[in-house]
Amino acid sequence: MLRIIDARTGEPVDAAPARRGLTRVEVHAPGSDTTNLRVLLVADLLVRALELGGTPVWATLTGGRRQAELRAGAALLGIRPFEDSPDVGAGLGEAQVVHVAAEGGSASEGVRIAVAPVQRGDAGASVGGAGGTGASAGEPGESDPPHGRSAESGAWIGGSAGSDPPHVRSTEWGLLPHAQPAESDPPEHTDPAVLRLALLSRHHSAPVHLEAAGLDDAGVTLARWRGAVARWARRPSRPVPDDVRGRLRAAWEDDLDVPGVLDVLRHVETDPDLPDGARFETYAYADRLLGLDLTRDLGTPS
Repeated sequence: MLRIIDARTGEPVDAAPARRGLTRVEVHAPGSDTTNLRVLLVADLLVRALELGGTPVWATLTGGRRQAELRAGAALLGIRPFEDSPDVGAGLGEAQVVHVAAEGGSASEGVRIAVAPVQRGDAGASVGGAGGTGASAGEPGESDPPHGRSAESGAWIGGSAGSDPPHVRSTEWGLLPHAQPAESDPPEHTDPAVLRLALLSRHHSAPVHLEAAGLDDAGVTLARWRGAVARWARRPSRPVPDDVRGRLRAAWEDDLDVPGVLDVLRHVETDPDLPDGARFETYAYADRLLGLDLTRDLGTPS
C-alpha cells in the first residue's frame, strides 16, 4: 500500500485509504520554472504509483499565468496532462485528497506532499520562457521556441526522437551560465528524458542541485539502460522475479522513493544470477512508474 509523508504533520498516511476508492491529486504550480515542473513530475509519479496499485485517480492542476509554458514543459518531460482544477469542494466521494505543492507554497487543507526546490548549479536546467532573452524565473518572455528552451539557463530540452547520442554532454544541452547569452538554436539531438532522470535521482523531499555533470551522468545512464534493454529483449522472456518486484514496490510505496527504485534497477543490471529476459521484464515494469521510455530502442541495430 502506497504511503506518503504528510508535510503538515510529518506522519505517514495512506495515499489510498479505501480499496478502489477514488484519490484526487490536486497539483499547485503557480509558475513555470523548474521547481514547478518538478512539482508536476512528483504528481505524475504519484498518479502512476496509485494506478499501478489499482486505485482510480482524478488529477487536477491549479496554475498561474504561466500555465501554458508549464504544460508545454511537462509534455516534453513525458508528464501526462492534468485537468484544469474545477471549483469544487469536498463531498465528491473521494476517499483521499492529496495536494502536491512546492515547499512553502500555498495549498488547501488536507494531506500534502511538499516538493523541495530545484537549485541552480552550472546547469540550472529549466523549461519554458522566451528564446534568447535570458529572463530570470517568473519573468514573462516574448515567445516560446519550438523545443522548450530554458529562460533561466539557456538549457534546451527537446529535439528529434531517436537522435540523442550515447553521451549527452553539457555543451550539447546548451547549458550556459546564467549571465551568458543562450545559443540561438536548440540542438536537435537532446532527449528530455535525461532531465527527467536527473530530477528523479533525488527524493522529492530533497533539493535537486542541477549541474552539467549530473545531466551528463543521467545521459550516460539512460543511454546505457536503453541499449541494454534492447539487447535483453532479444533473449527468451522471463518473468520479473518475485523478490525484485517486491523490492521495487516496497521502494515506490514508501513515500515515492524513486531513488530506491533506481537502486534496484542498478542491482538488476549487474546481478549475474538473473537471466536477460528477466532483466528486460523488470526494466519494462519499473518504467511504468519512471516514464523514461526505456524500451524506446527495441529493434534498433546493436
